[in-house]
Amino acid sequence: MTQNVSTIEIRVRYAETDQMGVAHHANYLIWCEQARTDHMRALGVNYRELEQSGIRLPVVDASVRYRALAYYDALLDVLWWVGRASSRLVSFGYAVERNSDLLATATTSLIAIDPNRAVQHLPDQIRECLIAIPDPVRL
Repeated sequence: MTQNVSTIEIRVRYAETDQMGVAHHANYLIWCEQARTDHMRALGVNYRELEQSGIRLPVVDASVRYRALAYYDALLDVLWWVGRASSRLVSFGYAVERNSDLLATATTSLIAIDPNRAVQHLPDQIRECLIAIPDPVRL
């Protein structure tokens, strides 16, 4: 796609499925979080270091639209991109695919807070890494 879209590969584990071998819906958000943290680390933004500096990024909104089922042992690609970045809030988009078939799309929004849970500005060096792009999969 573009340099601002990253992809991680996930294999659906047995523990992530129900008795029919279908991936449980809650796992999609876990896979999205893994894609987000991996990509942010690659950008030089490490959550542990961010928290040690006094900034937390809790999720304040999350949504998933399911389009097709994922099954046990399937190899999936989870795509990630920045949808919006402001001084305090950042929103991410995700697409979960199997062999280029779109299984789900998702969004999450995170807000910067301090250890006392007061809303803060994202540090400039973080915002500079989070370049918003137009939605590449039309969520």
